[in-house]
Amino acid sequence: MVESFAQHYHQRTKYDPETISSKSQGLDWSQQPSSYKEYKIGTTYDLKPYLKSTKQDPDSIWWQRLSLFLLCSYGLTARVQTMGEPMYLRAAPSAGGLYPAEIYLVSRGNKLLPAGLYNYQVKDHTLIHFWANDVWQNVQVACFMHPALMAAELTVITTAVFNRSAWRYQDRAYRRIFLDTGHLLANIELAGSMNGFRPYFIGGFVDRDINELLYLNAEQEGAIVVIPVVDLDAHPDLVVPFFPSVLPSRINLEYPDLADGRLLNYCHQMTEITEFRQLPANLVDVNPVELDDKYNFPFCLKVSTKTTPIDWQDNLPLSGLEDTILKRRSTRSFTGAELTLNDLNAILDFTYQPQHYLSQNLDPNPDYFDLSLIETFVAVSGVQGLEEGCYYYAPKAQELRQIRFKNFRQELHYLCLGQELGRDAGAVIFHTADLKMAVKKYGDRVYRYLHLDAGHLGQRLNLAAIRLDLGVSGIAGFFDDRVNEVLGIPEDEAVLYITTLGHPA
Repeated sequence: MVESFAQHYHQRTKYDPETISSKSQGLDWSQQPSSYKEYKIGTTYDLKPYLKSTKQDPDSIWWQRLSLFLLCSYGLTARVQTMGEPMYLRAAPSAGGLYPAEIYLVSRGNKLLPAGLYNYQVKDHTLIHFWANDVWQNVQVACFMHPALMAAELTVITTAVFNRSAWRYQDRAYRRIFLDTGHLLANIELAGSMNGFRPYFIGGFVDRDINELLYLNAEQEGAIVVIPVVDLDAHPDLVVPFFPSVLPSRINLEYPDLADGRLLNYCHQMTEITEFRQLPANLVDVNPVELDDKYNFPFCLKVSTKTTPIDWQDNLPLSGLEDTILKRRSTRSFTGAELTLNDLNAILDFTYQPQHYLSQNLDPNPDYFDLSLIETFVAVSGVQGLEEGCYYYAPKAQELRQIRFKNFRQELHYLCLGQELGRDAGAVIFHTADLKMAVKKYGDRVYRYLHLDAGHLGQRLNLAAIRLDLGVSGIAGFFDDRVNEVLGIPEDEAVLYITTLGHPA
């Protein structure tokens, strides 16, 4: 069978118990890349004073909103002392605390933020204006004239500095980079809702044009998502026409036999859109892809997940959601105690049913790239009122459908590379996709979209669990093929991400 490069990359970067030890490398801590990007020249805009400002004039309010939007997206939230330099944690989780993402802002130009390019300096919560020329039209052309760019005055661009993750995770780091960026996208979407901004995620753009616009060394750093940000306070009734945020790339069936260590950068090249092309006339008329439900067997156990939505609107002066984003931490260990079915239902509800949160001023239609490609399975080890086993989550029907009867605690411990989180969790959520079918639909670039969406879902799971005082931790390292065998899910389902839920120890 001829595989596309995305399929080849996925196969080559699977963890297997027979080969994982031979591929592991010792870490040279003296060579760890910095998690921060520095600019020697530029005008600095300090955002810190606006976090505590009580001024109510329009200009101050705008800066307060922008400052909190960036803080809740990717800002520093805690300082952890280590044997060497202190480690700073951020609002969005990252595998190994490596934080490969960078955030840039492109301003169309207004009286508060002159036109040009800015980098968000996470470490001191400032913006540095490093390029003062108007480049807005360049962004529009690279994004195929997406209509959100006609309405927005600011565009966020997230990039990845590849070696920040590859230093530790080698070739498999490409998966983690996009999962981490998915976490960040969930924060950007929610932080936007809280501060009167509407972000639009664009995954289909001409990579080279955006990389050159930002003056990136494409061997070291690449653009991942372009995000026009519409100010809803200035345009409360604005309706942006539907336009596809996800566009196909080539399907690469011919590629060299690459040695380990070269797969990551080559995969990024193979998933690029290389040139501006005229879009098919009917493409902009396509309705957003809807979720689909599967595994509707006539005799399988079906459990409704309909529940009362989580309340995010207390804890003034911060809202419950802002407070949760800023205090979120990945759980290191669980007690093994059972979850309640109500808690599991509430977590699934916040993650998959955003329309239930319109009354709390959260966007009922957050941007994903194509959720119809993602399947969700839940391995239940300890949930009160729910039989142990593997369940398929049907988001349209809002129900769990049991597909296997078994306690998986020991197998989950093994699958998660011996991490006790898998063994002691009350429930473990798996996001998977039929990679062959996905590549056929969007080309090799779909590998990006799948992991971005899985990470986006994973961060919503994170926040819901923390809000309910539960423990949660994402796991991107696992024995891929063994997951399918143990859970009884089809072999052609590529496992993208695992989220463990339990009571924190």
